[in-house]
Amino acid sequence: MNPFTASIFARLKIWPIFFIFLLFPFTFAQANDRIIVIKISGAINPVVAEFVSEEIETANREGDHLAVLEMDTPGGLDTSMRMIIKSIQSSRIPVVTFVSPQGSRAASAGAFIAISSHIAAMAPGTNIGAAHPVNVMGGGGSSSDEESTPMEDKVLNDASAYIRSLAESRGRNAHWAELAVRKSVSISALEAKKLAVIDLVASDMDALLLAIDGREVTAGEKPYTIKTVGKQRETREMTPRQQILDVISNPNIAYILMMIGMVGIYFELSNPGLILPGIIGGISMILALYGMQSLPVNYAGLLLMVLGVTLFIAELNFATFGLLSLGGAIALFLGSVMLIDSDDPAMQVSKAILIPTLLLSILAAIGTLFLAIRARNSPLVSGVEGMLGTTAEVKTALEPEGLVWLHGESWKAKCEEWAQPGETVVVEEVDGLTVKVKRSESESKKE
Repeated sequence: MNPFTASIFARLKIWPIFFIFLLFPFTFAQANDRIIVIKISGAINPVVAEFVSEEIETANREGDHLAVLEMDTPGGLDTSMRMIIKSIQSSRIPVVTFVSPQGSRAASAGAFIAISSHIAAMAPGTNIGAAHPVNVMGGGGSSSDEESTPMEDKVLNDASAYIRSLAESRGRNAHWAELAVRKSVSISALEAKKLAVIDLVASDMDALLLAIDGREVTAGEKPYTIKTVGKQRETREMTPRQQILDVISNPNIAYILMMIGMVGIYFELSNPGLILPGIIGGISMILALYGMQSLPVNYAGLLLMVLGVTLFIAELNFATFGLLSLGGAIALFLGSVMLIDSDDPAMQVSKAILIPTLLLSILAAIGTLFLAIRARNSPLVSGVEGMLGTTAEVKTALEPEGLVWLHGESWKAKCEEWAQPGETVVVEEVDGLTVKVKRSESESKKE
């Protein structure tokens, strides 16, 4: 820089800006060195789809070199899966899917995601496939082709064409991909490599990055040479907010929250004024409904559960000798069994969770009902009605009027018979501030 130019920079006091522009290319180059590892573990739901899509978009925006989806999933929702695949297809940097660690799987929606990636890899001891679409709209489903409905055939054909197009676009085995959808076939990592379903088998992340170094792929409709040696690696996981929402979207958690919500609201309606059960029940119900929006809910099952709680509440107001409670228990049981309508294990409520939660909820409801009925049938102990039939001690002689000691207070009393101080009388009637009494049987027998 000549002295004239330097004097201009000094006068304008723009040295800081000049240095920023000098450092900017260096900063951008540093961003290009990163390899982003995005972890996917569990069912593919809207929360996972949002997380993965945002990370891929961020990696593109920040100019990262490569994105790796380290995946272990039993499957998930079609809409969430397609959202992730759209992000992969529109990515300007390569997206690698790595089914890892050993023992993991890319089943159902996971198989679609792996096949759609620029590079698909698996660790030894993993498997891929079983991508038959399941019923995600509720209302029952068929278990065989002979019993399939036109709508189910339409969904199956759509999924088959979709996975075939994905495989063909990446130069993978489209025939096997279609079989994974139509016949639910599943194969190991070595078989997948042999059948050209995936590109390679790698023992771990380091081996994967070493194996794909120098490979050429097409990303963003442009040729792209992957260079992994010496690149900085960053692992991305869900934020605390996303982790909480992901947990709520778990079918088991959503079911537990639903039962807590129903029992809490039932407690509040059966014992107005408790407040706490109503608050807990309301919050749990809202969280359960949020989770169920991403699950294959059978609305007939949900209505049966609501009917069951309604019948328990009705039992409090109608003496049916337990008939309404029995109907409520049956409705809760049938509703719980029907609630999640899916053949996909990732979308089902575990029986180990369903049965104990259901039994505890029914027992809690019956227990509350029993206590409420017993309290309703117990004698009154307060107010005017609570005084009738109680005993009092004569304080001054009743001739026929005097004073008695009742409930720790002195009351004006009237008695048709004469009663001496210290004797026991029984309250028959309350008239304003005067009680009408009679001598107790024990005092009468003494005479």
